[in-house]
Amino acid sequence: MKTLLACLLTVAAALPANVDAAVATRATAPKTAPDFTLRGLDGHNLRLNEQRGNVVLVNFWATWCGPCKQEMPELNRLYDRYRASGFVLLGVNVDSDPAQAQAVATRLGLHFPVLLDADKTVSRLYELDSMPSTVLIDRDGRVRYLHRGYREGTAAAYEQQIRELVTE
Repeated sequence: MKTLLACLLTVAAALPANVDAAVATRATAPKTAPDFTLRGLDGHNLRLNEQRGNVVLVNFWATWCGPCKQEMPELNRLYDRYRASGFVLLGVNVDSDPAQAQAVATRLGLHFPVLLDADKTVSRLYELDSMPSTVLIDRDGRVRYLHRGYREGTAAAYEQQIRELVTE
């Protein structure tokens, strides 16, 4: 399963892992997104494969990451705007202390589920090396886009890609 995102990461791996730069890679041959189950801040487990039939945006973030916190209001807006169209947004926090994730999620007023990946198992499964990283998955469970990093304007790309995927 480690190489499931190889087609996406081939181009991205040649680029520096920089949290201030935003790089998007479109999958030319989409691969099935690796399945995972994580516990949410609400105490319930959530499994990615149970989201089949929806367009899923998985955003990997950390409380120490400034660009991560900067993009959260935009993610809230996208979640609120498209969730009635079969869109699911999952925030995967990689902090070792769930209390930090809870504090930031509360302070930012996040509306979408926040899942905890304290041991970074899922981050390694997706072979991520920069924060934030965002994966867009189509209704069939295939990775269609990978975004590494965040800067102003990235949310517009997310929105365009979400609209494309929810209308397929």
